[in-house]
Amino acid sequence: MHDVAVIDDPAAAEVALDPVRARLLAELSEPGSATTLAAKMGLTRQKVNYHLRALEQHGLVELVEERRRGNMTERVLRATAAGYVIAPTTLPALAPDPSREPDRLSARWLLAVAARVVREVGALLSGAAAEGKRVATFTVDGEVRFASAADRAAFAGELAEAVTALVARYHDDSAGRLHRVVLAVHPVPPAQEEPPDARP
Repeated sequence: MHDVAVIDDPAAAEVALDPVRARLLAELSEPGSATTLAAKMGLTRQKVNYHLRALEQHGLVELVEERRRGNMTERVLRATAAGYVIAPTTLPALAPDPSREPDRLSARWLLAVAARVVREVGALLSGAAAEGKRVATFTVDGEVRFASAADRAAFAGELAEAVTALVARYHDDSAGRLHRVVLAVHPVPPAQEEPPDARP
C-alpha cells in the first residue's frame, strides 16, 4: 500500500467520490472482505461486493488473498493507498493554468501552481511505477509565526533572494533533466491551527 496515490482518470475519480465507496476505501486501509465490511457499514454483502468491484476495476483496491469459507471463496481486499489526491487532469478543460497571470501574492495563483505540482508529480509517479523506479524529489514543509505583516513581507523577500541565488549557482543550461522549484507561504486555516497551549 502506498502512502498516497494520485487519481488522474475521471472515471476513477467519480468512483472514489461516491460516499459509500469513499468510506469503503477508508475502511480498507486494513484488509477486509465484503462480509466484514458489510457488518461494519450496515449494508448487504451483495451491495458491498458491487461497490468493491467498481473500486477494483479502477485500481483503487487490490486483492490481498482468497480464503475458502465452506462452499464459497472469500476475497480479502485492501486499498491501494492510505490517501488519494484527485489530479486536476480529471477536469482537463477546467484545470488551472499557472502561466495565466502569474502573481506571487495571489492565493489563487498558489492553488494553480499546487495543482500543477499534483499533475506533474502524479504523472512522474505513474511512469516510475510502470518502470519499477522511484522519483527523485525533495520537499520542505515548515511553519512560522510572523510578528507583523512587515515581517512576513521581509521574510518573503529574503526567501525569494535566497532561492534565486541558489538557482543561479546550481543551474546549468547544458545539464540533463529540468527540475521545478516551488516554495509557498500561506496561513494555516484556523480549524487546523494548533492552539498555543497545546504546543510544547
